[in-house]
Amino acid sequence: MGFKEQIDITRLPEHIAIIMDGNGRWAKNQGKFRVFGHEIGVLSVKDIVEGCVDIGIKYLTVYAFSTENWNRPIEEVNALMELLISTINQETATLTKNNIRLNAIGDIASLPQKCIDDLKSAMDKTANNTRCTLTLALSYSAKWEILEAARKLAQQVKDQQINVEDINEERFSAQLTTLDMPDPELMIRTSGEHRVSNFLLWQMAYTELYFTDTLWPDFRREDLFEAIVDYQKRERRFGKISEQLN
Repeated sequence: MGFKEQIDITRLPEHIAIIMDGNGRWAKNQGKFRVFGHEIGVLSVKDIVEGCVDIGIKYLTVYAFSTENWNRPIEEVNALMELLISTINQETATLTKNNIRLNAIGDIASLPQKCIDDLKSAMDKTANNTRCTLTLALSYSAKWEILEAARKLAQQVKDQQINVEDINEERFSAQLTTLDMPDPELMIRTSGEHRVSNFLLWQMAYTELYFTDTLWPDFRREDLFEAIVDYQKRERRFGKISEQLN
């Protein structure tokens, strides 16, 4: 029996977040340049998106490019930007065909203008799709996002739109880039690293974390299904005890 057959689709996580790690190491293992790993990693993204749609996952967020990634060699950054543009342009029609909405979070204004234009165009074309929302975290940093939310609330207080006492978790969450989606129930990180790397820090307060040694270019939907099966074996207590849940 495969992992897909073991999934209880009445208890699916509504939102899965993924840190796609290991492209460079995978390429090095093949004796190739790092960008080759990123190119093959796109195939993994496509397969995982299809796997999510297949079983009914409503939200998938992938960590595509962090603010720290700008510090990589310029040749790799440029290649990543070119790959992003070409992939968006190639896949927009497929996203629409499969009723998938494209979304993006992060400091989008810091991306090259061509990336911004093509990304906005793809998002506009898929805006009415409802089957699944694929969110790309681009030039994203959770610390940046939290600081931006704090600045917005501070400005609202300064402008006398709200009082300091009005600030609560709900109002703070409404200032985040993820305000239109639920917090992720499951976060998957590939390549054997065991950290969250400045990704969705506020949103992952109670997210189940799943780490695998598989490098991202080798990660496919069966690996996704295995992670979901593992997730469904866990007891999510949110501070309560087992007896309270039962």
